[in-house]
Amino acid sequence: MSRFQVRKVAVLGAGVMGAQIAAHLVNVKVPVVLFDLPAKEGPKNGIVSKAVEGLKKLKPSPLGVAEDAALIQQANYEEHSELLEDCDLIIEAIAERMDWKLDLYKKIAPFVAPHAIVASNTSGLSITKLSEALPEEIKPRFCGIHFFNPPRYMYLVELIPTPTTRPEILDQLETFVTTSVGKGVVRAKDTPNFIANRVGIAGMLATIKEAENFGLTYDVVDDLTGKKMGRASSGTFRTADVVGLDTMAHVIKTLQDNLKDDPFFPSYATPPVLAKLIEQGALGQKSGAGFYKKVGKDILRLDPAKGEYVPAGAKGDELVARILKKAPAERLKLLRESSNPQAQFLWAILRDSFHYVAVHLEAIADCARDVDFAMRWGFGMSQGPFELWQSAGWKQVAEWVKADIDAGKALSKAPLPDWVFDGREGVHTPEGSWSPSQKKYIPRSNLAVYQRQHFPEAVLGSGAVEPLKAGTEVFKNDEIRVWTLDGEVLIASITAKLHLISPTVTEGLLKAVDLAEQGYKGLVIWSPDDVFSAGANLEALMPVFMAKGSKGIIPEEKKLQDAMLRIRYAQVPVVSAIRGIALGGGCELAIHSARRVAAMESYVGLVEVGVGLIPGAGGLTYIARRAAEMAAAGNANADLLKFATDGFTSAAMAKVGTSAIESRKLGYLLDSDVIVPNKDELLYVALSQAKAMFDAGYRPPHKAMFPVAGRSAKATIMAQLANMRDGGFISQHDFHISTLIADVICGGEVEAGSLVNEDYLMALERQHFCGLLDHPKTQERIMGMLQTGKPVRN
Repeated sequence: MSRFQVRKVAVLGAGVMGAQIAAHLVNVKVPVVLFDLPAKEGPKNGIVSKAVEGLKKLKPSPLGVAEDAALIQQANYEEHSELLEDCDLIIEAIAERMDWKLDLYKKIAPFVAPHAIVASNTSGLSITKLSEALPEEIKPRFCGIHFFNPPRYMYLVELIPTPTTRPEILDQLETFVTTSVGKGVVRAKDTPNFIANRVGIAGMLATIKEAENFGLTYDVVDDLTGKKMGRASSGTFRTADVVGLDTMAHVIKTLQDNLKDDPFFPSYATPPVLAKLIEQGALGQKSGAGFYKKVGKDILRLDPAKGEYVPAGAKGDELVARILKKAPAERLKLLRESSNPQAQFLWAILRDSFHYVAVHLEAIADCARDVDFAMRWGFGMSQGPFELWQSAGWKQVAEWVKADIDAGKALSKAPLPDWVFDGREGVHTPEGSWSPSQKKYIPRSNLAVYQRQHFPEAVLGSGAVEPLKAGTEVFKNDEIRVWTLDGEVLIASITAKLHLISPTVTEGLLKAVDLAEQGYKGLVIWSPDDVFSAGANLEALMPVFMAKGSKGIIPEEKKLQDAMLRIRYAQVPVVSAIRGIALGGGCELAIHSARRVAAMESYVGLVEVGVGLIPGAGGLTYIARRAAEMAAAGNANADLLKFATDGFTSAAMAKVGTSAIESRKLGYLLDSDVIVPNKDELLYVALSQAKAMFDAGYRPPHKAMFPVAGRSAKATIMAQLANMRDGGFISQHDFHISTLIADVICGGEVEAGSLVNEDYLMALERQHFCGLLDHPKTQERIMGMLQTGKPVRN
């Protein structure tokens, strides 16, 4: 199949979703033009301009860096419809009004390129009915595409074909959305609210109803249905407030209007409390009040009986919390048999979810895997409903659910489908996942794009190989595994908690470099979760510090610095594959690698000041060297102070890039580094980079001398720091730490332009790092972090 080239995308509608979809396309370097109606007053692009400006202020930010908003091309239908002719993909994202959408399709149809895909971003309208307004030549290239809000952060995208959508169109769009946009794609059937919102909103309605049945307050329900239950930390009612109660009501109305024959139809009734809140204009977070309300620093919850807000913060019973920590089979048994109302509530909502997905699976999805992925990616569940059911014992749970249906305890009298009781042990097998409509197990998609995912997310029971048990193991110690998938490139995976760098990890990394140089094309440092490395393991050094004081840490610090230089000057390329957080020592490990390949949602920075220390594994040395390199590249040696100051500010303020794009702006990623939209393609790209660098004749950089800004630059920085201290913006200890950071970056007590090397600066780093260990206020910060996980401000 020829590759579908997407040179430009048009997004129609500059509302909340349209503008944020455009923003994310900019993040992943896809040119985009954002359309809306011409403004009635002022510039014709006024509506779009206001939306683009609004993107810069939204939190969490839809943009990797705010200034990239300028890359969104602005347009209106009156003046710029011909711009559609150059677009390979058109995403319509206007308000959820069938008549408005159909009218817009008629207007744009003459300008749609003969090859372009047209997709409607709708959360529940019939895609087939929408397609009927399109000319016959466009219908085969039309489908539904449902991004979840906010589009940058939510992994799920549902694709919905119509009976006339050509199969290759769906394949092309799935490939683009997966690799270029970085999303997890689930194909849904054209039924009301598709998969995730259908199951998710039905589940939220069931939770509201069961909470009323058992007399539980909103804060207790959210505590029970959040992280403790393996779901999004916002729980149920907080999630509703974040989504918007009016948005939730709209999705509910779609169920009410289109599913009158559904056996669960009575449970789709709008909860009276929701209707009342909407009537009062309390729409959730966006209006300042919903199920919750923030007053000053206090969070209040609605007491529906009183009709007023009262203090929130109540937690679930400790007994129930302990039950939720049990293995699935024991957990469900204990919840079902307990007399505790909170436990009974949890069993009820789990039973309701199992019942609902079993009854509706055939109608809404091709197979059970699609339901579980949709709920994991769209609603933040650690396990989908079918996965939990299967892991708890399929047959036993099925009998329990049937018993509750027969006893009239369930939301519907509809019986479980016959296939539930056909002797099976579950719906997910190594062969595939169960499809009631096809009466067989369907394997994962074999599209070429998925060959780029060595270890894609898998459902329980699918028999997927665990990454840390895959490949050929070459070396292993207690905190690192060195292995290979192809015999060409080594992979080093840190297995310690939070992938903290301890002496054991350092030893493993050095061994990995030695092995890579002996017979491989390179080394990739990668781990299969959302932590690259959270930094150095201070706790591991505590025994040495207690026995010998800071003097005992000096040789350990020297070993870590030497390991960083060993990685930098390795004879084969070392590639750091960053997914998630790379902080402190993790950042230093990445910046000393020959190349970095980072997932879009990577958070990189030097954060040591939070524990009262300075970066001590070459981070400040790197900043000084990069300042010299940038000054030289710009023929601006006299302006070395500017480049040094930028790096100083990042380290002294513990700035963390909140995206791979911002991390590049801060200097922790370079222009030559690669940003990968899809986290599951990270390892594939990193291995490809290592091989390409080796095959291109890779040689490590020369160990060169470079100029530093010197004592005059340090004096300039210190004067600014003194002003901040005297103005109460930083503490005396912050001033002290920042002074030491400036000392290293500027090269100590030398003249401006003096040539130094990495060894010289790293010696300064060691001296100041270990000196701070003896400082009482640094010790306070370290102990506070180890005990509470939160920084101490002193």
